[in-house]
Amino acid sequence: MSSEQNPAQDTAEAAAAPRPRRLTYAALLAGLEGVALMVGGLWVLVLGLAGDPDDRQQAVTLGITLAVLALLPLLAARGLLLRRGWSRGPAVITQLMALPIAYNLLKADSIAIPAGIVLAVVAVAALVLLVNGETTRALGIKGPGRAE
Repeated sequence: MSSEQNPAQDTAEAAAAPRPRRLTYAALLAGLEGVALMVGGLWVLVLGLAGDPDDRQQAVTLGITLAVLALLPLLAARGLLLRRGWSRGPAVITQLMALPIAYNLLKADSIAIPAGIVLAVVAVAALVLLVNGETTRALGIKGPGRAE
């Protein structure tokens, strides 16, 4: 039976090959975004509970929301490192969600502008890495019309 007839053999061969650097870098960027979201969420949560915010309930809700949202890029980063095909979707979604946030930070008239620049660069770089052909092949994702 040839590898064309046995997709399990294709998957085994792909898993045996070394992980492409582009895939590792994409996982690293997604992981950094997840860690940044988690740290930001915990920071807002602690300030909301221990500090004197204008609206304690809103601060706590924002902190919990950011911490939960951090799970998406963290799980995607883990999946990318383990070369799971499903992980590219959440990683791409995370980057697409980051772009409007970066745009809003860039429009701010404060110290948020450098954060917006960094976020935009990271999101665009991660998107380029995630849609790269080498990354797609390493994850075992077949393009349209190539599924068998």
